[in-house]
Amino acid sequence: MTQARPVHPIEAESLRILGQRLDLNGLAPEVRAVVERVVHATADLDFAETMVVDGAAVASGIAALRAGAPVIADVEMVRAGITGIPALCYLAGVPRVPPEPLTRSAAAMRLAAEQHPQGAVFVLGCAPTALAELVRLAAARALRPALVVGLPVGFVGAAEAKEELRASGLAAISNVGEKGGSGAAAAAVNALVRLAGL
Repeated sequence: MTQARPVHPIEAESLRILGQRLDLNGLAPEVRAVVERVVHATADLDFAETMVVDGAAVASGIAALRAGAPVIADVEMVRAGITGIPALCYLAGVPRVPPEPLTRSAAAMRLAAEQHPQGAVFVLGCAPTALAELVRLAAARALRPALVVGLPVGFVGAAEAKEELRASGLAAISNVGEKGGSGAAAAAVNALVRLAGL
């Protein structure tokens, strides 16, 4: 059951404006909550059209959070944006020059997968290479996440990595295209935290 939280007047006004500009009433309530929170956090109405969210993925994320699953972010900015629950980031454990051919973020996903091979919630808002590595690890059966929030941003590889995520069969929240970012990814998780009543 969702726990009532006080709403700051600025947030209330922002949501009122959002409601005037977008009609999200056609979405299932829990899906709507995720999309609305991402649009609210980014002030980018395009997310209402590009978000790919289904009820089963939302339910999987809520169940995992309620069960105390670890939440793992690709970068510290994503980790810092997640509120109400603790989150982890493994970038600090990766050397400045990561093992070839990995980026630091992709290497951090390998570290995270070793520590949390099953049932974690992964949240990626910055690094397309981290998302691609996560999908590869899952395909190799080295990782079984409860949910992947895949919203990396960028002109190189972001849209493709999200497409690979959606084709992987993993429970996922993502969007179509190059847009994304730490704020969007954290917002999606924060919506799940609220829905979970945490």
